[in-house]
Amino acid sequence: MRRAEQGNETAVVEFIILGFQSIPEVQFILFLMFLVTYIATVLGNLLIMMLVVTDHHLHNPMFFFLGNLSLLETCYTSTILPRMLASFLTNKYVISLSGCFLQYFFFTGLAGAECCLLTVMSYDRYIAICKPLHYTAIMNGRCCLQLAGGSWANGLLASAIVTSLMQQLTFCGPNEIDHFFCDFMPVVKLSCSDTHWIKLVTFILASLLTLPPFLLTLISYVYISNTVLRIPSSTGRHKAFSTCSSHLTVVTLFYGTLIVVYLVPKPNTLRDLSKVFSVCYTVLTPLVNPLIYSLRNNNIKKALR
Repeated sequence: MRRAEQGNETAVVEFIILGFQSIPEVQFILFLMFLVTYIATVLGNLLIMMLVVTDHHLHNPMFFFLGNLSLLETCYTSTILPRMLASFLTNKYVISLSGCFLQYFFFTGLAGAECCLLTVMSYDRYIAICKPLHYTAIMNGRCCLQLAGGSWANGLLASAIVTSLMQQLTFCGPNEIDHFFCDFMPVVKLSCSDTHWIKLVTFILASLLTLPPFLLTLISYVYISNTVLRIPSSTGRHKAFSTCSSHLTVVTLFYGTLIVVYLVPKPNTLRDLSKVFSVCYTVLTPLVNPLIYSLRNNNIKKALR
């Protein structure tokens, strides 16, 4: 364990990510599972991006945002899984402070961007269903670029603020992170500095990046449901709902796992179960999103033929 002398304190210069070392008998199985998952995630999302770029039938705002989501998911899972897979192969679980902070920056920034992007996608569906005559005028190319760019910028900016505050902390005690990546609480609780302000700032920024987008998404679907239920024909209602079902499934899966991981209290005896739930939104969600859109969206299914 490397440490650097800093005044009268010994400062930690690297962390040990414990990951799933508490269950050594299944390390090889976990390696194969995560390897297959990562390959499938990258290939599935790359396929979605390729279809959105090459198929002219998919050149509209809904699929432009879907392409952004696939790019985001590819980057999102790539911040965690490649390093985890390398650790399984080499049995080296050490990460430098700068590497840990860099992983946290990209992971948090992309998670925040996904919250915003999912809201943008619900707004796109709201305009398409509730104001169809104004859809083309409102969701023009410039507007789509601003909404997508703003989503990425908001997430990365908030993450940059928190990461810069984390870099000012001193770590002089235990250096073992009881998680499989550098998440906020497992890292900050190892600091011997006063963490009151960074926890407060992080709570405010996390609330701004999750609560308003979630409420806006919810409001959008309330209006969408109200409009769809007024459509006289069952065929029309089914067609309108089918354009939203994929997105609604993804939103439910994403926010549902976030709530379980970060809001539901878990005693120490269930800390390994917390890691399992973290796997759901960091690993499984990026995997199933391409499957959800390809199986439940007729345009994607036509493009795949």
